[in-house]
Amino acid sequence: MFVLGIDPGLSRCGYGCVADDGGREQVVAAGVITTEPADPVPSRLATLRRELAELLAELRPAAVVVERVLFQTNARTAMAVGQASGVALLSAAEAGCGVAEYSANEVKLAVAGYGAAPKEQVQAMVARLLGLAAAPRPPDVADALALALCHLAAGRAGRVARP
Repeated sequence: MFVLGIDPGLSRCGYGCVADDGGREQVVAAGVITTEPADPVPSRLATLRRELAELLAELRPAAVVVERVLFQTNARTAMAVGQASGVALLSAAEAGCGVAEYSANEVKLAVAGYGAAPKEQVQAMVARLLGLAAAPRPPDVADALALALCHLAAGRAGRVARP
């Protein structure tokens, strides 16, 4: 089963696709979709939607996992993340994928065993769980891979219906 994790952002949207081969996870694809900050927001959202649609068509994941934003101190950042999250959810639904959302604390708990784990610990655990020599860069990629790992762990624990 392929699971595509998406760490939504308007400037940088991380993605990470993980395959579960009987309990052994491996990276299928990972990267960042970027948009030009000088462009108008509608154009940037259209670029993000087009790039995500192409990625979904290429990878054909069984499920797409998007980070659920519960709190942001910066309202401008929260709006941009919310808009990018909406595009990711829409793109996944249009592609016919199962869709799940997890909060950052749920992801940290699943990957690092502690819901308040620092980013560096999560990144190190993502590398360890996926057998990578180093933590994925930029952090948006590590976060997206962590989302996919969280969903796979939840499926093994029987907390989600697997598509």
